[in-house]
Amino acid sequence: MKVACVQLDIAFGAPKENFLKVEEKVREAASLGAKIVVLPEMWNTGYDLKRLKEIADLEGETTKKLFSRLSKELNIHIVGGSVSTKKGDQFYNTMYVTNSHGEIISEYNKAHLFKLMDEHHYLEEGNEKNLFTLDGVKMGGIICYDLRFPEWTRAHALSGAKVMFIPAQWPDARIDHWKILLQARAIENQIFIVAVNRVGSDPNNSFNGNSMVIAPWGEVLWVGENEEKVKLVDIDINEIEDVRKRIPIFQDRREVLYKYL
Repeated sequence: MKVACVQLDIAFGAPKENFLKVEEKVREAASLGAKIVVLPEMWNTGYDLKRLKEIADLEGETTKKLFSRLSKELNIHIVGGSVSTKKGDQFYNTMYVTNSHGEIISEYNKAHLFKLMDEHHYLEEGNEKNLFTLDGVKMGGIICYDLRFPEWTRAHALSGAKVMFIPAQWPDARIDHWKILLQARAIENQIFIVAVNRVGSDPNNSFNGNSMVIAPWGEVLWVGENEEKVKLVDIDINEIEDVRKRIPIFQDRREVLYKYL
């Protein structure tokens, strides 16, 4: 399975510019032979939260139309990172996933809002897991701060997800946490982790990439540097079965104990 990680800079509060760049990068990924293209978090507006009324994607329509068109034309799946969306009078940090037929097969609103970046003042929490199937493989997606809640990734793994996609705008001041947590989630759930962070800066933070693809044994298959990059990585889903035979953690779980914690 060929997965392309699109690590890019994001123009603060400039959706038109960002939509043009994303289309360019998705086309580049398809030209490299990607079957799945993965984008970073909040790529349409960045964290220009104070202007969401003006710049958030209304009902996600612009994003969904772009993804549907590109997926169908290029015969690729798109795990769309996330975008700021307006739904009624509320705003969300939303991930859309399209399959290669151009169909929207998943919509997920970030479940854990990050107070250090004021998300809770502007955005609403999501309340549902994010599970979908691409090429016969069950997968899942969470967003940035969701990573710090191991039970959330475990909930997706217990529901059958073999690959977890994690888009982010993770500041470089805490990038060591990002790398350690990603590797831990892969090892403890025996799944593939595909995590795409941004580069560049906004008025409040700087970001240095370090996007990662991690195998279920914890092997780092790729880590990005501090630059815009479209990187193609091959992952072998069959590795999961092998790892789970070597250390059968899912068979050895004592769920009855965990209910009382």
